Amino acid sequence: MLATADALARLLDAARPVDGVERIDTLDALGRVLAADVVSPLDVPPMHTSSMDGYAVRAADLAAASDAAPVTLRVSQRIAAGHAAEPLAAGTAARIFTGATIPPGADAVVMQEMAQASDDGSVAFSQAPAEGEWITRQGADIERGSVILPAGTRLTPQALGLAASVGCASLDVVRPVRVAIFFTGDELRMPGEPLAPGAIYNSNRFTLRALLARLGCEVTDFGIVEDRLDATRDTLRRAALGHDLILTCGGVSVGEEDHVKPAVEAEGRISMWQIAMKPGKPLAFGAVRREADDEAYFIGLPGNPVSSFCTFLLFVRPFILRLAGVDDVAPRVYSMRADFTQKKGDRRNEFLRARVNENGGLDLFPNQSSAVLTSTVWGDGLIDNPPNHAISAGETVRFIPFSELMR
Repeated sequence: MLATADALARLLDAARPVDGVERIDTLDALGRVLAADVVSPLDVPPMHTSSMDGYAVRAADLAAASDAAPVTLRVSQRIAAGHAAEPLAAGTAARIFTGATIPPGADAVVMQEMAQASDDGSVAFSQAPAEGEWITRQGADIERGSVILPAGTRLTPQALGLAASVGCASLDVVRPVRVAIFFTGDELRMPGEPLAPGAIYNSNRFTLRALLARLGCEVTDFGIVEDRLDATRDTLRRAALGHDLILTCGGVSVGEEDHVKPAVEAEGRISMWQIAMKPGKPLAFGAVRREADDEAYFIGLPGNPVSSFCTFLLFVRPFILRLAGVDDVAPRVYSMRADFTQKKGDRRNEFLRARVNENGGLDLFPNQSSAVLTSTVWGDGLIDNPPNHAISAGETVRFIPFSELMR
């Protein structure tokens, strides 16, 4: 069995970014991956602006201001955000508001709390401001010609705001990764159908479809495939057409009714099978032929619901992101305190469902079976526990939040 780090490295090394670029409205680009750098055509802010409500002044006019001898200036203009500013005459002040343009000639802003306005249109200052005080300089945030979002960036809400701040109404993004998915198992039923003896509801279909949707994939769902080699091979052939990745769930182990592995070997190749991890050992990776020199990637997930969930997060998610052109696909890992004891480690790399308690430590879900989907809802993330490692209360462990694995 391959170590988890080696298995992930093999998957990522094999991933080749998909071809195809789309230009879409910035408002519709959430979660998409940039196909080209976003270069700012302007400075942000595009002019010197006030960072406070107050008065724009020439600092030299107030050099002698003090509590004992305030300096009084006539208010010569009022400048609100979005309105033009006239040059500031020496010996005058401009009433100004946050975000408004600094008038030519002014070199400082005095916030309104530090000034005393009079009904006669003058204002008194008892302190001398420093030159540049409360002024946001042109280009302080973004300089014209700078790359503000590099190609390969997965667009977050704040990234969309940044693109909009330099006037980008549309963006070049990588086309969505096209994923075909199907599920094997004669025992599977859909919610709403009656359960015959020995049957179970297909929870994996809902979990995996939702995870693929979060990644912005175009998904073709081939549904539940009968536990027959010919049916599995036929579905693989159809799924390979027009898709970048075929994702299956179930049937990748070594049982007599596990037909996915031999079907893939007949229609393409298996280049990796069985990972030294718990849950999720029977993960498979390979490819299915489309044409003579073309193929679709294949990843086969185990059928147990926690196993398929964890292997998707740890392997399929980074693989899909790499297909979309994202370079940094690793989740952030946090060092946290274990507030539990696990007396015996497993020979495989364990991924334990845990959640953060009110004391800032981690509690362990009591049943770590790969069939207990409840643990994934109860938990906040996974403890990455090395092989053969028992955990003592108070020990520092590696914790990967679900928020990192689903972003």
